[in-house]
Amino acid sequence: MVETKPPGTAASSLHTAIDNASKGLVDRRGLVETIVLAAVAREHLLVTGPPGTAKSEAVRRIARTTAGRYFEYLIGRFTEPSEIFGPMDLRKLREGTVETQTSGMLPEADFAFLDEIFLGSTAILNTLLGILNERVFRRGHTIMPCPLRICVGATNRLPESEPLAAFADRFLVRVFTEPISDSRLEELLEGGWAADRSGGVSAAATVSDIDALAQTARQMDMTGVRPLLAQAIRMLRGAGVNLTDRRVVKVQHLISAAAALAGREQATKADLWPVVLAVPTREDQAVARDCLRDFLVVSENDALMHAVEETSLGPLARASRIAAAGRELLASGPGDTLEEWTLKLEGIAREIDAGFSIENMPVELSDVRARIVAEFKRESPASEPVH
Repeated sequence: MVETKPPGTAASSLHTAIDNASKGLVDRRGLVETIVLAAVAREHLLVTGPPGTAKSEAVRRIARTTAGRYFEYLIGRFTEPSEIFGPMDLRKLREGTVETQTSGMLPEADFAFLDEIFLGSTAILNTLLGILNERVFRRGHTIMPCPLRICVGATNRLPESEPLAAFADRFLVRVFTEPISDSRLEELLEGGWAADRSGGVSAAATVSDIDALAQTARQMDMTGVRPLLAQAIRMLRGAGVNLTDRRVVKVQHLISAAAALAGREQATKADLWPVVLAVPTREDQAVARDCLRDFLVVSENDALMHAVEETSLGPLARASRIAAAGRELLASGPGDTLEEWTLKLEGIAREIDAGFSIENMPVELSDVRARIVAEFKRESPASEPVH
């Protein structure tokens, strides 16, 4: 029987689990928090981005720190269903019964990560649909409930074909990743080096903590926030962002999960920010942030601060982080060598210019850029130590 924990205790444990899973993952805490949010909401997550951006590592760490069973697979054109769901039971097959041996495979996992998910065959995707929608595995004579809390799919780009787009719609939550910026390369190297020697992520919670908050989320009072959500959907439609009816209904699961993780008994306007996560494309998410600006300005969640910031503010949140990094670097000075310090400043300057035009640059970022330019103009030997 699954242990039932008080919501406050479960939330506290998950906060610690998020801290543990995020250590050494530079600029990926928002992704880690979003995985937990989706797991509590009992919804699935699709991460779009280039290879090597810590997509699987984030899921793997959440599984470890919650002591959950984990399944991971890189799907290819020729992947067989047995590689994901398990092989046929040959003994039963000789008796005329088609059953699947699921031990250690996806049907028995609490957390799953499927890379290049849209390369799966029709047989794989159809079987996955039953698991994603109903948490039930059906194959031959085998019909079994699945403990799956969340399936995270990964892809380099969103599918364009209609059948695959319909399958992708089952992944309510969408996150888009990019490689670490130049200004944070030192953090990436240091964090990766430390992670290789740390002995792994320690357990801080259990899947029962996720289950406890999932139950709280299902019982959340949504009466106050539902009219606001309907208004937000109308605004999105007015801006040309159309969500399927399925996504409109299911986004309530994300909002209630956000409220549960924040320790609230009633969802409020501060919990509306996951609406952006339910918008399927990167471009439409940017439109959603803009047209829902008045709704998102009050977004707040101490447990999911990075996810809230990245989801609700978009470019403004990025500008604040870059500006903070620039101010810190300018305040610290060159240290032992001017050359290394200058390279870091150049990385921040490149990130500013790549992400913001002069006309749309926030004031705080414009100030940091001006100070960096002023430093570049100083006549100082680039390779000599500064004492």
